[in-house]
Amino acid sequence: MARYLDRIWVRFGLGIAATVLVTMVVMGATSYVYGQVEFERFRESLPEQVRVEFDLLNARDLDDSPRAMEIYQQYWLGNRWDTDTFAIIIDLLVCLPFGLVAGLWTSRMVTQPVQSIAEAARRVAVGDFSVRAHARSQGGEMTSLVNDFNHMTDALETLERERKSTMAAISHELRTPLAVLQARLHAIYDGVIPADPKEFSRLLEQVRHLTRLVSDLHTLSVADAGRLSLHRKELDLVALVRDVLAKYASRLEAHGMQAELTIQGKIPLIQADEDRLHQMLNNLIENALQYAQSGGWLGIDLQSKDSDVVISVSDAGEGLSADMHEQVFQRFHRLDPSRNRATGGSGLGLSIVRTLVELQGGHVSIDKAERGGVRFVIQLPRS
Repeated sequence: MARYLDRIWVRFGLGIAATVLVTMVVMGATSYVYGQVEFERFRESLPEQVRVEFDLLNARDLDDSPRAMEIYQQYWLGNRWDTDTFAIIIDLLVCLPFGLVAGLWTSRMVTQPVQSIAEAARRVAVGDFSVRAHARSQGGEMTSLVNDFNHMTDALETLERERKSTMAAISHELRTPLAVLQARLHAIYDGVIPADPKEFSRLLEQVRHLTRLVSDLHTLSVADAGRLSLHRKELDLVALVRDVLAKYASRLEAHGMQAELTIQGKIPLIQADEDRLHQMLNNLIENALQYAQSGGWLGIDLQSKDSDVVISVSDAGEGLSADMHEQVFQRFHRLDPSRNRATGGSGLGLSIVRTLVELQGGHVSIDKAERGGVRFVIQLPRS
């Protein structure tokens, strides 16, 4: 019942009905007071003897008797039509302002949230995302509308903040390798640095970094636009993981990390994009090489759970605090606030992992690994 009464059309209708009812009461009271004034004026105008007789008739409830009507006809000044006309005019003069004020108050009560939204929308339109609309009541459709508008503004403010942060991060990521390339190429051109294979290798590494960054940004932007194509086919996940580990064997050994693959039970075939799965696993292994090589261990666990296949990638590094678990999936997020590329990549790898997992109908989460590091858990549907 309370939710029904919170509907705007119900509240508006009740407000109008209450206004009409109160106006009618005021009109009735005005007519009664005016009638009493006219009656007293008529009574005072009667001769003394007739007044006594008239009061006696009223005391006996004979105010509509033939004698009372005779007194009215003989001593009433003017006619009843004039009196009724004056009563109506006085009623209008009293009730019209009251009804107007009551109607405006009712309209204001109903439309105030809309006005608040309109004012907030004008400020949002010029880029002020800090403004919020306000509702006078705590329930009903208008309150829901105000709350939805404020949630939308919250989302816009968050997007604007992320956009500015992303632009700053992109500028930094592009500026650093370009500055290195420009400085060293000038040095080679001026003969300060010899143009030997070692120097070309350094320059080529900067180009590779730029290529990876542009490729990652392209992947995320295409995914955000909903145009990232997936070529699903039936895959043997065990063979795919073994292939990835084989490609990373030399790098893992060079970083002093031992890889361990655990297969729990029979792993069914899945319908997924092979290239995107390679990309996801590559990013997770690169993340372990970058941040967890001190642990000397990388574990990949495969198991089938209900209608999903679960891939767990664990390390024995320093680990993360619980409040950092969701932050690592944010774009350009790094554990090192200085954004030094010597202590981390571009900060896009894990964002790409989450994007690719979700595009294939899966879910990725992070928790503490059994050896103290972090564990990324990917759940992918079988089909």
